[in-house]
Amino acid sequence: MRRAGRILSSIFPEIYELVKPGAVTRDIDDFAEQKIRQADAKPAFKGYKANNGRAFPATTCISINQEIVHGIPSGRKLKSGQIVGIDCGCVIDGWYADMAGSFLVDEVVDTNKKLWWVTREALYRGIQAARPGNRLSDIGRAIQDWVESNGFSVIRDLVGHGIGTNLHEDPAVYNYYSSQGNCILKSGMTIAIEPMVSAGRWKIKTLRDGWTAVTVDGSHTGHFEHTVHITDNEPEILTLLEDGSDPWLTLFKDSDGE
Repeated sequence: MRRAGRILSSIFPEIYELVKPGAVTRDIDDFAEQKIRQADAKPAFKGYKANNGRAFPATTCISINQEIVHGIPSGRKLKSGQIVGIDCGCVIDGWYADMAGSFLVDEVVDTNKKLWWVTREALYRGIQAARPGNRLSDIGRAIQDWVESNGFSVIRDLVGHGIGTNLHEDPAVYNYYSSQGNCILKSGMTIAIEPMVSAGRWKIKTLRDGWTAVTVDGSHTGHFEHTVHITDNEPEILTLLEDGSDPWLTLFKDSDGE
């Protein structure tokens, strides 16, 4: 899983350079697939079947503004001012990793910048709660408290997940406090923590394509994700670069703060 995580992590700094006004989302997706296959891995999302039986047609999910997750790459071009979530997974030797981040296209309004920053920070609040002896609900509480204290909403109908020899495994990792999150965390578990945050309300709907989830009120959204290994000590992020650095911290070092 560390190998899969390093492959994913290495792609995002290059994707960062591609996220500009005029960029075609299908081109970004093609690039990600090429990089994964060059590393002798396979895209985890392409062909993945949802409960409705539809197979996802791309390597990445690219979701723009009010699209929360599962946006399908196409001929759409990015525009200045957008907040764009890019989610990608890969599998190597039967082991999976999953990673996502939000990108700001050119100059954005202050609300989008704060949304991006709050969502990224929510990820690390959740990761810090991923310790043996804690419950899954501690992760959700840490994320929810932070997000709501900043005036935003946690998406309720979409969650993180266990991950290992399958892309999605038990347990569900809630991004808010839930009594269903009573599973006690143990060393050796691997989970994908992925806060999804709305600048408005948390209600969502799925578009006719069967995949793209959007906010009902049209509010813009943020999304960050890491694959995390729970250890006896500090939680270990598996989706890091070869040198151990974290793209979500190093790529945006000039954008910290509200």
